[in-house]
Amino acid sequence: MGEAADPAVLAHPGGGRLLVLAFAHRSSGVPSAWAATAHQGGVNLLPDLGEVTVERIAGQVRAPRRPGDIVLASIHWGGNWGYQIPAEHRRFAEALIDRASVDLVHGHSSHHPKGIEVHGGRLVLYGCGDFLNDYEGIGGNAAFCGDLSLMYFVTLDPAGRLRRLEMVPMRIRRFHVHRVAPADSRWLQAMLDREGRGFDTGVGPAKDGSLLLRWSQRIRFHRPWGAAWLSPPWTPDARGPFLLGLLAHQAQLIPGPD
Repeated sequence: MGEAADPAVLAHPGGGRLLVLAFAHRSSGVPSAWAATAHQGGVNLLPDLGEVTVERIAGQVRAPRRPGDIVLASIHWGGNWGYQIPAEHRRFAEALIDRASVDLVHGHSSHHPKGIEVHGGRLVLYGCGDFLNDYEGIGGNAAFCGDLSLMYFVTLDPAGRLRRLEMVPMRIRRFHVHRVAPADSRWLQAMLDREGRGFDTGVGPAKDGSLLLRWSQRIRFHRPWGAAWLSPPWTPDARGPFLLGLLAHQAQLIPGPD
């Protein structure tokens, strides 16, 4: 059980590390029988999304964390289809940032992208969608355009604050991913704009056909030492020392541009 809760540690050649803590929640359909125990292997199943769970995760972050580390919480939660983000999920994601000092929340389970939040300068991806899947030809949810996917390239500053999120639209076809037509990119942009309104986020096109996240520059910043309104000195187009590429359920830390 302890091993399932231990973070994966990825070293950065320029210094610092990425700590990845992985969780599953029953809202995604993961049964209790899959939970890791002292006697059998399994997944790091969250018992609930309450305050005690947040404090336990905070302890798991504090123990291995060193100065310069970036902490990512990867959570398999929610249903496969639908844009609604439960209030409980939002509270939990924000609490991980506020009280557990998580720098990025990477949510997955939905077979399509969902709304994006920037909380306290930290990125919350509630549902990344599938980068590649075997759902092609299965009907019933065509309105969600589940064959459209995104590659997520996240630039963070040394403190873990979001500087840039670039998303590259792709289409899944015959177990391959392909660049999309302009109309498909516009559909994804409109969807992310619509679903991001409640989070004060939006999406704009880049010259190369990718999509760039826009977010409010005036943020409510929470950390254990207090909370205040801040006007960050960074902008969505700034470049940071880390480029974090998220491809659906995988994370990789690689050097970013200077």
